[in-house]
Amino acid sequence: MTVDISNFTIATSLPISETNPIALELIGWRALIECPDIVSMLPDGSLQMTAPTLGASSKSTKRTRCEWKEPGYWLFSSAADHWNRQEMRLLKVNSLQKVVVGQIHVKGSDRPPVKVFWNKGRITMGFRSSYLQDDPVNTTVLDNVPLGALFKINIHANSSGAVSVSASCNGVKSTSAIMRLDNTWDTKTLAFHGGVYNQIDYSDTTDPEDGSVCIISDLSITHG
Repeated sequence: MTVDISNFTIATSLPISETNPIALELIGWRALIECPDIVSMLPDGSLQMTAPTLGASSKSTKRTRCEWKEPGYWLFSSAADHWNRQEMRLLKVNSLQKVVVGQIHVKGSDRPPVKVFWNKGRITMGFRSSYLQDDPVNTTVLDNVPLGALFKINIHANSSGAVSVSASCNGVKSTSAIMRLDNTWDTKTLAFHGGVYNQIDYSDTTDPEDGSVCIISDLSITHG
């Protein structure tokens, strides 16, 4: 199955220009044409995304990414169910061995309700029940997800603010507890993101070879 990101926004680790160091974002079809070293379609229709640790980042962080982003935002109340289903493998991971592979992003904030990590061979998640909550509550969803192994992640939220994350790898599946969002999220606009987002700050001493690479073989987003 071809992974279609043509209308998604792609956040890269490349600078906007030689004089503007902020990370370049562009629509998917252009990213495939103009940034083949970062985003590329493989012969089988899967998508390879590369995020060197040393690169361009957003204004608020010194962490690089290569992420797909939904083309629009939504409210939890806008549909009965919101699903992000992603099948992928990590070919390479940064020296800290921690990378965000999926999230429910909230517009205008760096404190999303849900982040899903590949963390030293485990799938973990961070959850904020309140928009005002500084630090997420972290839990393990699935152990034994080796580097290079194919795994699936499902992020599900419904209109009443119930959220769960499931993951599977090598025939083993696990689902988080159902977590509840409070009403501080009711008016916040959200979007699914996925790919690789390094959880390590770059510096002048960062190894240019350090970074993360994933291959996404299936991607489905539904609101309904």
